[in-house]
Amino acid sequence: MESAQPIRLLIAEPLPLMREALAALCAYRGEFDVVALCPDGASALRTVVEINPDVALLDVDLPEVHTLELLRRIRESGADTRIVLMSNRSDRKTIIEALRCGAQGFVLKTGSGQQLFDSLRQVRDGGVYISPSVELEKVFGHQRGRRSEEDPIESLSAREHQVFTMLVEGLRAKEIAARLAVSPKTVDTYRASMMRKLDIHDVAGLVKFAIHRNLTAMPVPEVPLQSRAANGAE
Repeated sequence: MESAQPIRLLIAEPLPLMREALAALCAYRGEFDVVALCPDGASALRTVVEINPDVALLDVDLPEVHTLELLRRIRESGADTRIVLMSNRSDRKTIIEALRCGAQGFVLKTGSGQQLFDSLRQVRDGGVYISPSVELEKVFGHQRGRRSEEDPIESLSAREHQVFTMLVEGLRAKEIAARLAVSPKTVDTYRASMMRKLDIHDVAGLVKFAIHRNLTAMPVPEVPLQSRAANGAE
């Protein structure tokens, strides 16, 4: 019986410490050969096309080229690389769009190292992996009697959803246009359509909506205990 070949792995993560920690964690296992580390979507695309790794582990919010746009371009390039996305978000729309754009795996950053290793192995072997903590019934189940318009986020197109997530991150129209390889005017069109569907009319409203629906990785600020105590004493 031949020994299993190590999985040739590319990691794309914008934070240097997280990127290096993931590389060290995977290399320590001995079953992964980390062949490239990339800080953004543009370098990840170039590297995938050049060296065709077995698996690419991508953060869902890469700069320069939006990750879902990156998936589309990898697919068009004809590369055999299979894709696992990492995210803090677990909402249905994000997962469905990721799979629709060509990802074979979706892992949560709140999950364990073992889940990450399982996803890389399973995807390399031709399977599809979604973190166990994701409620699959909510993602894939069809709720009878519920019309899609009752959940406005479901009415967004793939492009509108991408613009939504980047606006919530604080990106300007010019930056969004660069990541999606479209014009700023096109971004404005997507933004206007998205806001009309959500019945929200400014970015502050979008951020509030995203936080309320857990559609963003932005931390909700907590009041320090000392401040709470001071407020209670007033």
